Amino acid sequence: MTLHREGYLIMATGLTILTGIQIGNYFLFTVTGWLWLFLLLTLGALVMAYLIIQFFRVPARTCVYSENDIFCPADGKVVVIEEVEESEYFKDKRIQISVFMSPMNVHANYNPITGLVKYVKYHPGLFLVAWHPKSSTDNERSTVVVEHESGKEVLFRQIAGAVARRICYYVQPGQKVKTGEEFGFIKFGSRIDIFLPLDSQINVKIGDVVKAKLTKIGELK
Repeated sequence: MTLHREGYLIMATGLTILTGIQIGNYFLFTVTGWLWLFLLLTLGALVMAYLIIQFFRVPARTCVYSENDIFCPADGKVVVIEEVEESEYFKDKRIQISVFMSPMNVHANYNPITGLVKYVKYHPGLFLVAWHPKSSTDNERSTVVVEHESGKEVLFRQIAGAVARRICYYVQPGQKVKTGEEFGFIKFGSRIDIFLPLDSQINVKIGDVVKAKLTKIGELK
């Protein structure tokens, strides 16, 4: 396991603040002698340090895939599988699969298929809770479209949640990408929407807990 580069500044700032709090806690203990308060504040500082660090963890995983496989781009829980009208890029009907990422999930995001990046766009927006129906169109988000060698295209969209305030993505139009390569990161609670051709095989169901690079969510036909 490694720690993601997007978290270096946040982790350094957070741990510095917690260290300062703990120093103050020690001096308070020397004055008051309240051991219970010293232990309580120490425990709180340790829990906060753990939460900050675990959010930016990147576990070591190997993605083993076949030519037409579509892999999950994020850790989380499948909350939507439905046929919808995709209005930004395709402007036609697609199968939407949405994965909700809680603050406890790994928040690095990975390409679901191998192919050529055809479209990338960032949209500033609101910060509704990630499971809100309008979060897909009203929240801060980024959209990426990758064309598979078969000519079929898959759209995947990072959506900020109520806590998230920054979406990071690292791909550009014209770039060749591979299944399981990192394409972005979302900070603090969010969602990923994947839009697939209508004839795609779907291998997950609502409520499934999925893992980036490990869970095969479908297959292009």
